[in-house]
Amino acid sequence: MSDSTIVLITGASRSLGKALVQTYLSRPNHIVVGSVRDKASPNAQELKTLPTAAGSRLFLVKIENTSLTDPTDAVKDLQATGIDSLDIVIANAGCMGSEIVAAIDTVKTEDVTTCFNVNTLGSLVLFQAVRPLLQKSKLPRWVAITSSAGSIGSMEAFGTSFVSSYGISKAGLNWVTMAAHCSNKWLTAFALHPGFVQTEGGNISAKALGMEKPPNTIEESIKGVMVFIDQATREKSSGTFYDAINNTEIPW
Repeated sequence: MSDSTIVLITGASRSLGKALVQTYLSRPNHIVVGSVRDKASPNAQELKTLPTAAGSRLFLVKIENTSLTDPTDAVKDLQATGIDSLDIVIANAGCMGSEIVAAIDTVKTEDVTTCFNVNTLGSLVLFQAVRPLLQKSKLPRWVAITSSAGSIGSMEAFGTSFVSSYGISKAGLNWVTMAAHCSNKWLTAFALHPGFVQTEGGNISAKALGMEKPPNTIEESIKGVMVFIDQATREKSSGTFYDAINNTEIPW
């Protein structure tokens, strides 16, 4: 196990999360920990059928992103199996809210609360739970799958002020990620915008915006995300917010 790269991916049962699980399992000597809301669900069971390279295997843990205790319980489950360190944690699970398009003057506060609890608070609780395991890695990486909608500095340029609940919560996730970088000098922590991707949520968002579909495929997104993670170092990557499609830095 010490020769393996150990990766935890939240929201592993579909879309980008599933694609990330599949990609890491295709690499030799990778232990992939996928978090799902229900380990008995068909989507979770399907993960067990994914091809695995030599020395690679999958563990499933239960994390419901509004739970304040699931991440800690998941870490205990991992430790019970002998996994007591993590090399990469990808905070991928997320929520778009019931109203994707809602300006700040009309957005429902309950929608903001829902997104904040999942995207910001859920990721904070996850970080607190996995931090001791990341600290045991030789090259620990915390990866926040965020969105350009969470950029305050580029809100006007990107025209994202109309995705209020999603944008507020992703800005919160970005803050958590920058704080993780600033307060843990041993950690490589960064935020990645994976593009406007043709996932289930992305397709719904595109239609709400009057588009046929998002511009980026899952394959394009995963390629960009994986390249950035693979090349990430504390010196050049930590404390940054990047567009994985264009490989350009985004203002916080």
